[in-house]
Amino acid sequence: MVQTIKELLSTATGTEGSLLIEKKIYDTLIDPVVRTRVGRAHAAITVTDIPGSSVDIDTVDPKSMKVNKISEGAAVLMSSEAYSSFNMKPLKYGLRIAITKEMMEDGKWDLLAHNIEQAGLFMAYNEDKLLIADALDNATNTQGGGAALTISDITRAMQYLEDEDYTPDVMFVGATVCNDLRNIDTFVEANKLGSREMLENGMIGTIFGMKIIRFSTNSAPSTTYGLYAYIIDSKQAYVVAEKRPVTIEKYDDKIHDLEGAVVTQRVKYRQLRADAICRITTT
Repeated sequence: MVQTIKELLSTATGTEGSLLIEKKIYDTLIDPVVRTRVGRAHAAITVTDIPGSSVDIDTVDPKSMKVNKISEGAAVLMSSEAYSSFNMKPLKYGLRIAITKEMMEDGKWDLLAHNIEQAGLFMAYNEDKLLIADALDNATNTQGGGAALTISDITRAMQYLEDEDYTPDVMFVGATVCNDLRNIDTFVEANKLGSREMLENGMIGTIFGMKIIRFSTNSAPSTTYGLYAYIIDSKQAYVVAEKRPVTIEKYDDKIHDLEGAVVTQRVKYRQLRADAICRITTT
């Protein structure tokens, strides 16, 4: 005879398994991993007091003054500095958060506050992308490497800066280049380096006097940037102009019954002296 009444309940049964068995809901919202940051920490100049929509940056041209050999009784030749200027106009970036009132009322967490916190992080990640695309990528010199970064790639890139009297003091590295550094024996073997820093921390703090900073591939313009590194003189390399810092404005949308926030920023990154930057590319 065909049974018409279920006589057995089990956890494998759809309705019973999902509704009748007590479940523990973990009471902490798990945030995504925070990406490694670069940002404006190593900017030569950060301009924030901008009365209009843009700012002019005036610079002295290197090697513009010349000392001449003068014959006895001859006129002393004139020589003076030359000057250049460029304009920076901060652009607006931002995002809008909208959450239904029902979700705000029924949610287990303060979703608006959490979304605003994450928005702040993503605005910072956007700054890293601007730094790379609008400043570092405008380097005068590029050192082409092979399938992996070598010591000679690093030292040649440093020489490009030193040829123009800059002092390379910071090296930004993508994830693939960072892996190459970890596989260079000179930086790994304690008897050569005199330190176990690479073995213990996974990264050397300084190489040839330069501070090493890994940037996130996910904050770069594309995944290709994992293959790149940038050597800079941080006192001369890039400038930041910020008309509006990261600003959060909450709002209520009465018509659609929403709560939300608008997060905006007006900022611009640019190279200060392009020959104070050298990009290293690997394949």
